Amino acid sequence: MKKTILAAAVLLASSLAVAHNHDQFANVKVESTKVADGIYMLKGAGGNLGVSVGEDGTFLIDDQFAPLADRIAAAIKEVGGDTPKFLLNTHWHGDHTGGNEHFGNAGSVIVAHDNVRKRLTTEQFIKAFNMKSPPQPKAALPVVTFSHTMTLHWNNDEVSVIHVGNAHTDGDSFAVFNNANVIHAGDLYFAGMYPFIDPDSGGSIAGMIKAVDKILAHSDDNTQIIPGHGPLSNKAELQKYRDMLAIAYKRIKALKDQGKTEEQTVAAKPTADLDAVWNVGFLKADVWVGIVYQGI
Repeated sequence: MKKTILAAAVLLASSLAVAHNHDQFANVKVESTKVADGIYMLKGAGGNLGVSVGEDGTFLIDDQFAPLADRIAAAIKEVGGDTPKFLLNTHWHGDHTGGNEHFGNAGSVIVAHDNVRKRLTTEQFIKAFNMKSPPQPKAALPVVTFSHTMTLHWNNDEVSVIHVGNAHTDGDSFAVFNNANVIHAGDLYFAGMYPFIDPDSGGSIAGMIKAVDKILAHSDDNTQIIPGHGPLSNKAELQKYRDMLAIAYKRIKALKDQGKTEEQTVAAKPTADLDAVWNVGFLKADVWVGIVYQGI
């Protein structure tokens, strides 16, 4: 079990921590996918980005790792945008906020939930992976924060940004482009794979399920959903993800309620019949079950 956790820690460190090693990103290309008129999904390394371009300027959702900032800026220009006027952080993890300092220095107004700023201003520690993230410089910090919801009237759309409580972390938000019928789900949604849940940042699988229910409530059969990780998705696929979370939660909680230790719960393989579909991300089933257990 310890070897499995160590292997996952190496992978998690490369995808969550604030990265300073430019070499590991040397071959990363930032690619864009058109989601709707004026709205794009950008993929590189780390969390998926959302971009809105139009007559009001550019609005960016998340910004991956610091070494990719110039490539992200170039990709934004390729789809008709420029330096973002507003930058939304869906949560604090470094694969979604690593570019904050670059864009903050360039003049972007960084927006996030109150807890995102709190975590970016203090050292963070993820116990399961023995990972530390230092406090971020002033230019990387959100300058506009909110407690529940906020609305951005931008590029002929009404963008609702909704905080969902303790889910992936304690600062998660998702963004709904109401007119375009597009949602950026942040790391509340890992499309087609087991999601990382950060109990050291207040996360829990029960909270994830509630958060996904809120996203589903803002979706219809035509909604395009940008996940935090994975390919562009839709409501039907998000529903399958929600069903998987609910099944896993019920089984893992039952074992914990019976007094099973984390090791015993992992050894019981409570997700065995789900693994063929969902055990395809960087976080493998045994480690994921252990993390879920910690958050119950």
